[in-house]
Amino acid sequence: MMRSIFSPCASTHWFLLVFALCMILLGTCASSFINLPTENVFRRPSNLKMDQALLLINNALHHEGFVVYWRSDQCYQCLYQTLVRIGATEENGNQVATVIETQHPVTLILNDTSGQKELCQMHYHFREFGNYSLWVKNNLSSSDNVTCEIIINQNPAYSYIPILIAVLIYMGIIIIVSLGKFLLRLNLVRNWLYKKMNPIETDRLVNSELGSPNRADLSCQETYSRAWNPPVQRLRSLDTFRGLALTIMVFVNYGGGSYWFFKHQSWNGLTIADLVFPWFVFIMGTSIYLSLNSMLQKGSSKWNLFGKVLWRSVQLFLIGLFVINENYCRGPLSFSEIRIMGVLQRLSLTYLAVSVLELIFAKPTSIAMTQNQTCLLLQDVLSHWPNWIVILALEAVWLCLTLLLQVPDCPLGYLGPGGIGDFGKFPNCTGGAAGYIDRTILGQEHIYQHPTSNVIFKSTMPYDPEGLLGTINSVVMAFFGLQAGIVLVFYKNQHKSVLVRFFSWAIIMGVLSAVLTKCSTNEGIIPVNKNLWSISYVTTLSCFAFFLLMIIYFLVDVKKLWSGAPFYYPGMNSILIYVGHEVFENYFPFKWKMQDSQSHGEHLTQNLLATSLWVLISYILYRKKIFWKI
Repeated sequence: MMRSIFSPCASTHWFLLVFALCMILLGTCASSFINLPTENVFRRPSNLKMDQALLLINNALHHEGFVVYWRSDQCYQCLYQTLVRIGATEENGNQVATVIETQHPVTLILNDTSGQKELCQMHYHFREFGNYSLWVKNNLSSSDNVTCEIIINQNPAYSYIPILIAVLIYMGIIIIVSLGKFLLRLNLVRNWLYKKMNPIETDRLVNSELGSPNRADLSCQETYSRAWNPPVQRLRSLDTFRGLALTIMVFVNYGGGSYWFFKHQSWNGLTIADLVFPWFVFIMGTSIYLSLNSMLQKGSSKWNLFGKVLWRSVQLFLIGLFVINENYCRGPLSFSEIRIMGVLQRLSLTYLAVSVLELIFAKPTSIAMTQNQTCLLLQDVLSHWPNWIVILALEAVWLCLTLLLQVPDCPLGYLGPGGIGDFGKFPNCTGGAAGYIDRTILGQEHIYQHPTSNVIFKSTMPYDPEGLLGTINSVVMAFFGLQAGIVLVFYKNQHKSVLVRFFSWAIIMGVLSAVLTKCSTNEGIIPVNKNLWSISYVTTLSCFAFFLLMIIYFLVDVKKLWSGAPFYYPGMNSILIYVGHEVFENYFPFKWKMQDSQSHGEHLTQNLLATSLWVLISYILYRKKIFWKI
């Protein structure tokens, strides 16, 4: 026992585990340091929250009041909202303080109190926790003209400094761990550590194995290699891709440091948070093909596989419905307001649809396709032409329902957020056909009550981003991932062909996205929209997914320049990590009471440490060979 604990091989894993724990402790101690740039450069007014600034409006007009309206650049075709009303001034003027948002640039319009005359208009990007003055004066040359000027009274916070510090810390960890792994591979260093840890055992081994001094080293190297580089039958790049998506998903679900770009987009467009769920769906499709094809090769019957697929889908749906549903706290039998759809429910239905489609038309492929065929460029597509017909038919259904379904009191083909969007003409039309179908079939009480459109677009209708209609395009996304699995099987051990195919698919998806969106956030035929899971959203994220998978495949499986760590480990235990992070989200050590709840530094520290803990947990489970599969 002592020999196994203090052997050079074991010391490697002990070193990495202890070092990871030390880094987590160091990160906790460094949280106050992360806050230094934003806490000591200025004194934040106590009434300001994150993503807000203080604006002092000074009325220097002669006996004339005005109204200040504002609109965020993120709020496309929105009605202007009243910011503040300023009364007529006396001789010395007056000043009114108000709070304004800082996430995006805003447009300010000043009208007279009658609303008939525009005094001035300004476009400005306020910065977080800044103190600004807006001076409204009569023009010296003419009392009928008004000048508006914004002055910085107090510099804003350096809100992104915590991100820079976090990046430097993690880069340092990567460099030190990589250096440690390199040193531990050297015979001289490894033998020195072994001798220091157990000198008596070292002398005995040297004396007893004088004729074969390298046997222990070779055994250690083999053990180390097996631990960090498991058999090549399982592509590490796929688990690495899945783990990367899952790690980012955990981070953004925990708050992403309360930065707006780590939160979901309000409506059209993309943020970092909008990337990860489709990537998870994509790699699920890849795994579906590899798994089913392998089991069919081994002689499993399609009915037997269908039973396993159905049972797994039911388990996923039930876990999403009852275990991590936000309404569970109302009681196990409180179904009056339970949300029926969700992330795992969407994954369940997508997995079932794509797997069944593959089983219906499946023909197991045992070897890579030869490259002397005339239709080489289309062989992996033509081999699944019935599946493509079904997928295109499903997409036609989505397009018809989205663009042609008549929604009461809404224009045909409406894709907007409702609320004050589209100049407030359709306040109750959030999501168009997608929202209408969910409210009709599931019931208004059983869908998501706080969509992202609530904040900026002031929508009041519930809307579910994991609703029924969007599930169709989730199936399409998974099928694109399945196509990646086909490429890996058809071109097995032909790395150059695999890379070329992935790159080609990325280009095709990118071109489709450019056509659908006209390379615009809001002006395209079908904008990129995560809430709707629009087809342009699917093609755009598929483009990114093919390109990212190509890079990871090249680094991990082709050149073996990267083992996939640390993302490989959560990728091997994805369901457990996802469910665990949801269930224990509000428990220590994943969450604690912060000294300053309006500090990005504290939020970022908490969210990064919580995410790192789940990565560490996945590594420990991997070492213990504990994998939760359903």
